[in-house]
Amino acid sequence: MKDYYVNKNAQLNGDHEVHTTGCSYFPAYNNALYLGKFNTCYEAVAEAKKTYPKSNGCYYCSNACHTS
Repeated sequence: MKDYYVNKNAQLNGDHEVHTTGCSYFPAYNNALYLGKFNTCYEAVAEAKKTYPKSNGCYYCSNACHTS
């Protein structure tokens, strides 16, 4: 299981990216909301969507859940 976080700040397209610890694109910790430990990024993105309906997986650390 990995620790997942969502960026509190939306990107220009409105997406809030979901990241794992150690991602090179991880936001500043004061801008990261801890989601919990999950087996897959799909679970983490579903959790993030409870707070930020327009959430998306990071292209680099949660690529399977990234949509363009």
